[in-house]
Amino acid sequence: MLSPRRVFAGVLLAVALLAATGCDRLFDKGSKDDSTAAQKKAAAGDFRAAVQLYEASLDGTAKTADTHYRLALLYSDKLKQPIDAFHHLDRYLDLAPKGGHAKDAGSLKKEVENKLRVKLSDGTPSTQAEAVRLKNENQMLLEKLAALRNQKPAPQAASNVKGEPEKKPIPPGSRTYTVKTGDTLAKIARQFYKNSARSKDIQDANFYQLSGTVKIKPGMVLIIPK
Repeated sequence: MLSPRRVFAGVLLAVALLAATGCDRLFDKGSKDDSTAAQKKAAAGDFRAAVQLYEASLDGTAKTADTHYRLALLYSDKLKQPIDAFHHLDRYLDLAPKGGHAKDAGSLKKEVENKLRVKLSDGTPSTQAEAVRLKNENQMLLEKLAALRNQKPAPQAASNVKGEPEKKPIPPGSRTYTVKTGDTLAKIARQFYKNSARSKDIQDANFYQLSGTVKIKPGMVLIIPK
């Protein structure tokens, strides 16, 4: 069984990958209407609907940095999903390192990280030495990940007699999903796993098909791992 320290380092690695690749909407530009509707849903207490609308308004640019901050607050304070909160705090600080919420985002990120560490160590706070080990181990994992992602993609599958790529069998227990207009990896992850953070699992399962990015398009058939 993996130690809590290794589990926590893996969680931070998953969040770092999400931050590196983004979970922003990839088809249409972020909609101001979505953001306005999200604020109304949040004010009415419908936090999950607010999250969906806020995520639909993301466009991957600095102008939607504040939306990441609002999502972080919803995930942290209302939905109690620290991993998603951590991801959106990372995205905010990446897009707006000197933004109006930068100081608060940095403080909240440390608070969320501490909550994750305590939760994954069965309620026993980590020592300072262990925290340093976690940070160093996570950095090594990130460096290994960066090296893997910089490798050249594997050659494309051989074509059959009709000139079409041969389809590889999907892993045992996996399913397939045909992308629809407006889909994102985060949205698909919520549909199958009830957790947008698992978009990283879907991305990894389709790494070469996606050329190492989160770019998906309607009609694309994705492998949904178990």
